[in-house]
Amino acid sequence: MTWLITGGAGYIGAHVVHALRAAGEQALVYDDLSTGVAGRLPSDVELVVGSTLDRALLERTLAEHPVTGVVHLAAKKQVGESVEQPLRYYRENVEGLRVLLEAVTAADVRSFVFSSSAAVYGMPDVELVTEDTPCVPLSPYGETKLAGEWLVRATGRATGLATASLRYFNVAGAASPELADTGVYNLVPMVFEKLTDGAAPRVFGADYPTPDGTCVRDYIHVADLAEAHVATAQRLAGAEPGTDLTLNIGRGVGVSVREMIDVINEETGYDIAPEITDRRPGDPARVVASAGRIADQLGWSAKRDVREMVSSAWAGWTRA
Repeated sequence: MTWLITGGAGYIGAHVVHALRAAGEQALVYDDLSTGVAGRLPSDVELVVGSTLDRALLERTLAEHPVTGVVHLAAKKQVGESVEQPLRYYRENVEGLRVLLEAVTAADVRSFVFSSSAAVYGMPDVELVTEDTPCVPLSPYGETKLAGEWLVRATGRATGLATASLRYFNVAGAASPELADTGVYNLVPMVFEKLTDGAAPRVFGADYPTPDGTCVRDYIHVADLAEAHVATAQRLAGAEPGTDLTLNIGRGVGVSVREMIDVINEETGYDIAPEITDRRPGDPARVVASAGRIADQLGWSAKRDVREMVSSAWAGWTRA
């Protein structure tokens, strides 16, 4: 099959492209390069530079290439920014998806994998978050991801498009140094930035009802995440029309912020104690995935642990 990967030059997207190619699949990348880096892509993968809001370019791209499935990762994804710019987030994440789905269904593409997020759950008060846990997103970003799931699912019902929505938890690490996360919006690179500046990492609240008082999250290695996309894409390729999957992508293992900072200090050779600051509004105490459904339905499970996430991310950070 030939897969069109929107946002394929981004941190996660490039890992998905490399994983698909390693699995013998053909790939075509569509990315506006607002945050993506063309140099992340394999030399034999074509890049089309454009926005998912550009219906004409999407139609031309689909007409000129034998695309049989789409992995849609292109989106704005900063929670705080979404609060400040909700109209931009709805335009890029929801309207961009609508335009893409119109082009995809008109071109008779049969498989569609949607990049969703654990942000759709909001503040779940459960030990493990299953795919049936109620979705109550707390930010415009989370709302756009949930609305995107609805739109993808409704399109599948109406047209026979086989679809999957993958709810990512906290992504870290790198399959190789040149594919590392270059942003400083996630915990691991944020801590790296503080340490290399000689500053203390910040912990937002240490009075949560968790074993050490800091928030507990489920961290997933980006290479595992990419392999989950391959498993999903290959399942949809042979699926019945209208097949619809909703799957958590996590390890089912909770790691506190303090524990993660301890691992980062150990793996990087630093020894700087974190600074405890006030809680951030809306931060849930614990969000850990139940990863049973994807194991049952696709036979996929994560292989890499937190130390591998940190050490591989650090190799990329120091390379930059």
